[in-house]
Amino acid sequence: MSFRLVDSGWDRILDDALAADNSRVRIICPFIKETAAKRLLKHGRPKLFEVITRYDLNCFRDGVSDIAALQLLLKAGAKIRGIKNLHAKAYLVGEGHVIVTSANLTEKGLTRNHEFGFCAEDDAIAKSCHEYFAKLWTIRALNLTGAKLDEWERKVTAAWASGGGTKLGPSLGDEGADAGLPADAMVVQIQTDLPEQGFVKFFGTSDNRFEHSDSILDEVDRSGCYFACNYPASKRPRSVRDGAVMFMARLVKNPTDIIIFGRAVGMHYEEGRDDAPPEDIVKRPWKAKWPRYIRVHNAEFIKGTFADGIPLSDLMDDLKEHSFAATERNARRGSGNTNPRSAFNQQAAVELTPMAIAWLTERINQSFANNGKISPAELAKLDWPTI
Repeated sequence: MSFRLVDSGWDRILDDALAADNSRVRIICPFIKETAAKRLLKHGRPKLFEVITRYDLNCFRDGVSDIAALQLLLKAGAKIRGIKNLHAKAYLVGEGHVIVTSANLTEKGLTRNHEFGFCAEDDAIAKSCHEYFAKLWTIRALNLTGAKLDEWERKVTAAWASGGGTKLGPSLGDEGADAGLPADAMVVQIQTDLPEQGFVKFFGTSDNRFEHSDSILDEVDRSGCYFACNYPASKRPRSVRDGAVMFMARLVKNPTDIIIFGRAVGMHYEEGRDDAPPEDIVKRPWKAKWPRYIRVHNAEFIKGTFADGIPLSDLMDDLKEHSFAATERNARRGSGNTNPRSAFNQQAAVELTPMAIAWLTERINQSFANNGKISPAELAKLDWPTI
């Protein structure tokens, strides 16, 4: 018998179990992200592969779980079923490996959070866990299909394009089977894993800088950045991929700086859908010159003034050439500009390095903790576009 209590290193424990025997894999986990799903499959496709998770479309909309993760598992031969209000996490690997933990199948859960549980190789423990799995598996649940995932993806994409997750909107529903489990009050935070791509999106120009004492809510209303980031007519923003984090930044003065005041999850540019319609230009005439949209969802903004935001100068002082993707590339190859302060002149946005995404994520989370966030109720009062 082997039994061990664990509070960290779940990625290594899961990897060791899969390396030893991945012929049979059974997973109970409410929230699954794509990067962690790829980690799960690096030892190949299990012969028997069964997953119990949540089918709550609001979780996919809010970035807690990924439809892409379920698509990946389905292509790898997994049979997947959904249970409403599921919160248990268990990983049953091979003939006798059992992992019961508070960690979801996300990079944050496996590698960064303080999660507690146990891992064991014991016949009696494994038998009990497999019996629990079988009990959930037989609760009038149907196997997930690719067609159903495509349907969910269309619904979630439409919700994102309409600002889903930012404003108070209708529930997208939960299509899991009812196991009689009580609903839990769940407070979600977007982007449970750090995204692979991030940008600082600039608002304002050198001749209309705001004061540090100006209201962030006023700028959110003025710019419409709660539903879209604007780019000039001459430049279609095709470099932004779905899931990129967009850090909103405003040019300010006295002293001159650029202040990060919010963040959101971006969508790739789609011609037509993401070009400002006439009614948007009537509301904000400056969009005639800035009609290209990167639509965003799950936007969060600091409650307060720009003095409560994060100076971009602090990022550049700390990370130097590692602040932006372009300056880091130039530093590695030994040619070109490596000064971050010269990397975004006359640009609508600048791409961040992974190090900078992590830096800004930590700082803005701290500002949210200190100052709070503009509430969904306040954002709901603003003018929202019709898609």
